[in-house]
Amino acid sequence: MLKWLGGLIDSNEKELKRLAPTVKKINELEPEFERLSDAELRAKTDEFKARLGAGSSLDELLPEAFAAVREAAKRTIGQRHFDVQLMGGIVLHQGKIAEMKTGEGKTLVATLPLYLNSLIGRGCHLVTVNDYLARRDPYWMGPIYHTLGISVASIYPQTPDEHTPSRFYDPSFDSGDKRWRYFRPISRRDAYQADITYGTSTEFGFDYLRDNMVIDLSQCVQRPVNYAIVDEVDYLLIDEARTPLII
Repeated sequence: MLKWLGGLIDSNEKELKRLAPTVKKINELEPEFERLSDAELRAKTDEFKARLGAGSSLDELLPEAFAAVREAAKRTIGQRHFDVQLMGGIVLHQGKIAEMKTGEGKTLVATLPLYLNSLIGRGCHLVTVNDYLARRDPYWMGPIYHTLGISVASIYPQTPDEHTPSRFYDPSFDSGDKRWRYFRPISRRDAYQADITYGTSTEFGFDYLRDNMVIDLSQCVQRPVNYAIVDEVDYLLIDEARTPLII
C-alpha cells in the first residue's frame, strides 16, 4: 500500500525510464567518437550546424552532440559524464529543473545543453549566483568548448584593479595571472557575442536595464535572448524574488 502511494507522489522513476533510451543512444556512440581525431571531433560542430540548417532539430542532434561533449571533456579535462549527468543535461535542454546535490557535477552537466543550444548561433547564457563561479566555471569548462570550436566568455562586476570585467577563454593568450592564464579581456558587447556567456544574475539584469535606457540602439550590448540555464534557480527566483532586478 505504501509503495503504491509512493509511486503516485514520486514520478522520478517514470521520468528516468523515459530518458533511458536517449542515454543508451549516447553511450552507444561513445566508441565511434573515441576513434575520431581532434580535427574530426572539431568538425562535428560544423556538421551539426549544417544539419540544423538543412532542417534537423536540436532534439534529433542531441545524442551525437552530447557524445561529442563527453569525448571532448575526456580529452581535455579528464572528466567523463556519467549517465545521471547525461540525464541532467537532457532535462535542462528541455527547459525543466534538474535538482543535483553539491559534488554531483552540475558544472560539467551544463556543458551538454549549452553546447547543443549554442549550435543555433544565437548565444546561450549560464546565469550563476556569484562572481567567482561566473569566472571559474567558463575557465574550467573552456577547454571542452574550445576543442569543439565553441567560444565562451565570462562577465562579472568590475573590481578596483579591473577596468574590463569581461573575459574570453583563449588558450593562445597569456594574461600573466596563473589563476586565469587564458582569460583575455574583451568588451561587454564582445562577451555577449560569444557562443556561450557565463555571468551573474545581477550583471545580466543590469545590462538588460542599461540596454533599455540607451538613446541609440547601437549602444546595446546584449543580443536577443535564446537559451539560458539558471544555476541555483530556487535561490535566484524564490529567495531573492524580493529584488526588483530579477526580471
